Amino acid sequence: MKRTYIILAISVFVLFFSFRQFEEKYEQTRVVPNKSFGTGERVEYRVHYGFINAAEAKVEVSKNVSTINNRPCFRVNVTGKTVGAFDLVSRVRDTWRSYIDTTAILPHLFERQIQENKYRKEEKVFFNHNKDQAISSIKDETKTFNVPNNIHDIISGYFFLRTIDFDRISEGEVIEVPTFFDGEIYKLRVRYVGKDVIKTKFGKTRVLRLNPLIPSNKFFKDEGAMRLWVSDDSNKIPLKAEVELKIGSLEMDLKSYRGLRKDLTWF
Repeated sequence: MKRTYIILAISVFVLFFSFRQFEEKYEQTRVVPNKSFGTGERVEYRVHYGFINAAEAKVEVSKNVSTINNRPCFRVNVTGKTVGAFDLVSRVRDTWRSYIDTTAILPHLFERQIQENKYRKEEKVFFNHNKDQAISSIKDETKTFNVPNNIHDIISGYFFLRTIDFDRISEGEVIEVPTFFDGEIYKLRVRYVGKDVIKTKFGKTRVLRLNPLIPSNKFFKDEGAMRLWVSDDSNKIPLKAEVELKIGSLEMDLKSYRGLRKDLTWF
């Protein structure tokens, strides 16, 4: 049971097929100013349970811009895997991928390949923003879902949050992003807590404190069980995260980074 709790929390951190391609052109009108990320960004994290390394996660933006639905897109890969003793008892090899419109910061295609012990799942989700539809394909089954305007996948929602100017957000305010995942629509909800200074292996730095709100369930301590510290600059990359389980705490720390649009500042 303890391993189940930990693997579930790792999946939350890592998020954090065949499909039908439509011929009609996406009529892009939304413009989201973005000074936070670009091509070639790569950030790696270490996930640990106390002093024990549990997993590694990596977030990469391809050096090349892709074209999906006749639109230029950032190709973002998020990968996660268990390591050490955890890899022997609960092997995880997950890959999540999103193609995010470079102007609208909205997804056109989302993919995931899940390998958790003997469990396997592959899915592609094509987003038709003209019709507010998400078309999910798993194996030979394709389903069409009606979704809210400007819907996100779980990765594009995170990158959209990075474009927000938190100087205009009040402490305690909750930001909501409509998100489609696993055949369901929900709101990615994040509370802005305020500013702080933390110490990392690279030195001290100023951060923004965020509190992703997790729906009540039997695994996590409460709605505010997850805490996130992101760089207080235009990058807004996560530097540290914690999640409180009912059996203890799991932490994630920045392991390495490169290709950021702006150098991080340490003191």
